[in-house]
Amino acid sequence: MKPSPVPVSRRRFLTTTATAAAFSILPGVRGQNSPNNKLNIAGIGVGGQGGSDLNSILRESPGENIVALCDVNEAHAGHTFKKFPAAKIFKDYRKMLDEMKEIDAIVVGTPDHHHAFASMEGIKRGKHVYCEKPLTHSVWEARHVAEAARKAKVVTQMGNQGAASEDTRRLCELIWAGAIGKVREAHIWTDRASRGLFEEYWPQGVERPKETPPVPPTLEWDLWLGPAPERPYHPAYLPMRWRGWWDFGTGALGDIGCHSMDPVFRALKLGAPASVEACSTRVNTETFPLASMVTYQFPARGAEIQAHNPHVKGLSGTSAGAVKMPPLKLVWYDGGLRPSRPAGLDKEEEMGTNGRLIIGDDGFIFGTRMYPEARRKQFFKTPRSIPRVAGHYVDWVEACKTGRKSGADFDWAGPLAEAVLLGNVPLRRQLREAVMHHPLQWDSVAFRFTNLEEANKFLRRDYRAGWTL
Repeated sequence: MKPSPVPVSRRRFLTTTATAAAFSILPGVRGQNSPNNKLNIAGIGVGGQGGSDLNSILRESPGENIVALCDVNEAHAGHTFKKFPAAKIFKDYRKMLDEMKEIDAIVVGTPDHHHAFASMEGIKRGKHVYCEKPLTHSVWEARHVAEAARKAKVVTQMGNQGAASEDTRRLCELIWAGAIGKVREAHIWTDRASRGLFEEYWPQGVERPKETPPVPPTLEWDLWLGPAPERPYHPAYLPMRWRGWWDFGTGALGDIGCHSMDPVFRALKLGAPASVEACSTRVNTETFPLASMVTYQFPARGAEIQAHNPHVKGLSGTSAGAVKMPPLKLVWYDGGLRPSRPAGLDKEEEMGTNGRLIIGDDGFIFGTRMYPEARRKQFFKTPRSIPRVAGHYVDWVEACKTGRKSGADFDWAGPLAEAVLLGNVPLRRQLREAVMHHPLQWDSVAFRFTNLEEANKFLRRDYRAGWTL
């Protein structure tokens, strides 16, 4: 049976999704740990990015305790096990959290299909949670996990490391200052998950393998599958290659979207889209297409910057409370696709295979460079009004110890992940003919597409027996 949507009032939804900048550093109410205490941290899924996250935490906040490690693939995670010899080793994160009451916080670096489950296991036990992007595998899970974290009053952070960057803050300051005028269009592109030239990424546009090789003795295949539908083991699925499979990953959009869209969502105060549509290369029911283009339409945002970010006292040349933002078209490209070259871009500038273009009435920002040059010079000294942080990981660690909100907590990351993952729905093969004729109209408060009932079943997924949120 599919779970029902998380109830959400209109006021709660608008408060959550319209928190446009999410840079505020606010005093928390939890505060169970003093800032001088060490956190007891457990890693879940530590063979790849999860292990890198633990190393980054200790680099930015030396001295924290890594007390437990959980991974179903002993061969893939062996290097992390060796790095933290004092940590207890587990294969099932549920068992780990049941046995080790001393754990304060967890770091989730599993494949996408486990994100919501591992995070919820921690939230239910009152643990602080750091979860890699995308926050969840499905749109429904993103809302469910964010709501649960809010109720539990745990400190959270999604792994979109650029949220702590200088570039993200500077983009917000410039756009809020009116540096390129009102913004009505934005484009984001990535080479993932192209094949051939970009073979270091994962395959997409392929069918399920027919061979059924034996499961390696170092892998717990049933636990790796977790909530996903039963299927035989094959090395085509792991490690990392799971990203291109519908049952396990979220494709290029899920992998990169929460990184590259985050600065745009903050700067342009985006919440839920009004509609989403997509076109792509040939699709199937097993893997994402080789390349796709997803178009989001966002309504005008009339909320005031000042209300969203109390640290912004005033912006260059205008009052913070007077800035209004018009409707926006945001286009996502993957598989090596990209937008047309904007007129006025320096001849020596290459569009590249990964990039961002934000177009305003009075200019545009390509990557981090503003055009035309006259606007760049005019706004060069725009004040730095947003608080800076020492790093993405230490931001979360300090928030865990003080109870304040982190810069990419689930109140921010949940709505962002919802919007990103909505873009995968019109890519489904089952909807291909229907969405060719009209965009999917999205009602976020009601949590449904209003013009194609069939699309709503792709907002969530069924789980294998024994796995429930």
